[in-house]
Amino acid sequence: MAFGRFERARDDKPLSDINMTPLIDVMLVLLVILLLTAPLLGGSIGLNLPRVDAAAGPASPDALVLTLRRDGSIELDGQAVAPSRLGSVLRARASKSHDVELRVLADSAVPYGDVARVMAAAQAAGLARVGLVTRAAGASAPR
Repeated sequence: MAFGRFERARDDKPLSDINMTPLIDVMLVLLVILLLTAPLLGGSIGLNLPRVDAAAGPASPDALVLTLRRDGSIELDGQAVAPSRLGSVLRARASKSHDVELRVLADSAVPYGDVARVMAAAQAAGLARVGLVTRAAGASAPR
């Protein structure tokens, strides 16, 4: 039994190419991991947000106050506004001044979708400054 090297012909040259198989294997494993975890990234988590004491923001003379009530009614500066007319009313108010601030007071029982629709209408109307008004942890709710 002879121990030694494999014999090769004199005109054979050594291989100088990179072996791509391990690189392809690693990339395929990473691709499979990505494909398996991608659907999990879009999941939602139910949150119960904490109440905190926060300092009140500075008063703005050009602030519009929009109130969303539990029953779905909308008020803008104390006057009732139909949801279908909200965009046009906000557009008219925004055209008077470019520095108008919209403050949204939403009841805690109002669905998030309704608040999102109001904020989208404000953005479409050209209102860039939109704020959500909160109550202090110990304050009583308005009637």
